[in-house]
Amino acid sequence: QGEMERITKEIESTTFTYKNDNVLIEASGKNKITKIEILNEEVLKDKEILEDLLYVGINDVLNQIKKVKEDKLGKYTGGMGGLF
Repeated sequence: QGEMERITKEIESTTFTYKNDNVLIEASGKNKITKIEILNEEVLKDKEILEDLLYVGINDVLNQIKKVKEDKLGKYTGGMGGLF
């Protein structure tokens, strides 16, 4: 139990990042978006492209968090680490 709590706190304090030439998105291991930065102002001219970039980036960081939780907590939660 103590080991699981330690790992959970470690994950929650980790910053997960998605970055390409256009956007930077960061999230905490608590599944909270902590930063969205537009790196290329040209994308501001095209609403659909910007929406797609944000959609892809946010899903990417959330999937990173889910995978780390499953990998590190799966042995404690019977494979349900993504739920915590």
